Amino acid sequence: MRHVIAIDQGTTGTTVLVLDEELRPRGRGYREFRQHYPEPGWVEHDPEEIWGSVTGALGEALAAARLGPGDVAAIGLTNQRETAVLWERASGRPVHRAIVWQDRRTASACAALTAAGHAERVRALAGLPIDPYFSATKVAWMLDHAGLRARAEAGELAFGTVDSFLLHRLTGGAVHATDVSNASRPLVFDLARLDWSDELLGIFGVPRALLPAVAPSAGVLGQTRGVPGVADGVPVAGIAGDQQAALFGQACFEPGDAKCTYGTGAFILMNTGDAPVASRSGLVTTVAWQVPGELAYALEGSAFIAGAAVQWLRDGLGFFTSAAEIEALATSVPDSGGVVVVPAFTGLGAPHWRPDARGVITGLTRGTTRAHLARATLEGIALQNVDILRAMERDAGKALRVLKVDGGAAANDLLMQFQCDVLGVEISRPEMLETTALGAAFLAGLGAGVWTSKDAIAAVWREQRRFRPTADRAAVDAHLARWAAAVAKA
Repeated sequence: MRHVIAIDQGTTGTTVLVLDEELRPRGRGYREFRQHYPEPGWVEHDPEEIWGSVTGALGEALAAARLGPGDVAAIGLTNQRETAVLWERASGRPVHRAIVWQDRRTASACAALTAAGHAERVRALAGLPIDPYFSATKVAWMLDHAGLRARAEAGELAFGTVDSFLLHRLTGGAVHATDVSNASRPLVFDLARLDWSDELLGIFGVPRALLPAVAPSAGVLGQTRGVPGVADGVPVAGIAGDQQAALFGQACFEPGDAKCTYGTGAFILMNTGDAPVASRSGLVTTVAWQVPGELAYALEGSAFIAGAAVQWLRDGLGFFTSAAEIEALATSVPDSGGVVVVPAFTGLGAPHWRPDARGVITGLTRGTTRAHLARATLEGIALQNVDILRAMERDAGKALRVLKVDGGAAANDLLMQFQCDVLGVEISRPEMLETTALGAAFLAGLGAGVWTSKDAIAAVWREQRRFRPTADRAAVDAHLARWAAAVAKA
């Protein structure tokens, strides 16, 4: 029996799964790492702490799996995408803390680039709006504020999203590469040519000498060397950004298939087939994956805050001690009592793209309780997604039939039923909610020959539950109207 290791490096921690070729979990490991907030609106990670979380979770998963040295066929890697890492090519040492996708320090730089008239050209080439969410302005900020530009232009430094940094470490420094899905995220990639754009690099002030090679999402990118607990020579055979990996792990292989991952944020992707679809509604056009014989694109909408809003109730307001407790608290009241929570703690993402927006709570009365706020927070997570999916339907020219869901908050039945009701479409929840890691495993398995086709993958994907709309439509419309009014105040 061959096994695939999936490394899912996320915003707050790293999960490692060991799966056999029939998708039975054989081992699992998880390690959190610190979040650094040096100033309001700034979010940083220490790349060494990220690497420590990977090796720790990997060791835990391998210990549970009890595999022999020849039992691992491949490693797949998926990652938080827009977080920017700079390191020395020669030593592999980071030269600055990573600037995380949530970080808003470059908002003024993005505004200046937009004011200079670059937004339309950037969206035409890269499929992305100019926003602090993406990596290019983060890289330029590090080069200019940490005195690193001369070293970057001399070729001494390497840039990558987190996948590139981990691939460099996993291969003992031998490989500096990324896959097309991650490459399509830093604002300097030409979607049509599938290559870095000199024009975009010039706009954002990013030296080409920093950049990784671009490879397909499935296929051998390198081999392990010096990784604790892993034999040298194991192929790293699959890479995708976390949301593209989840789309693949949900077997959303046909145009029009869509998924929502509820993690720190909420991320919705729709497969649009073999050609990029330009958004007219404030969405992102991105590469979904490139596997043997196929290139797929997607439309994407991101809500920056989802599970993080539950963490805020837990850690900031002390509503409960475990995030899982929110469902019982929220279901203790029949509705949110007219309270609306807009969780725009780090601005509003798609389709609004308002980095200046801040969280709003409306409808408070003397009778409002913790339970009403908890329920309204869950509803706010779902209502953000309505805005995104309606925009997605307009751009794709087709109505959503079923939304596949995954991520930790997808286990919350109250949230899933409310999401189903306000969208008016069925929700499909899989047996394995960790579909981001599953997608990385599928890609690596394809790249190493463990699975021979997407059909073989689709055959092993299994649904756990389907939610169907039950709410009165007039009540839903009233709720949506309250939401729109609250968003206008954010």
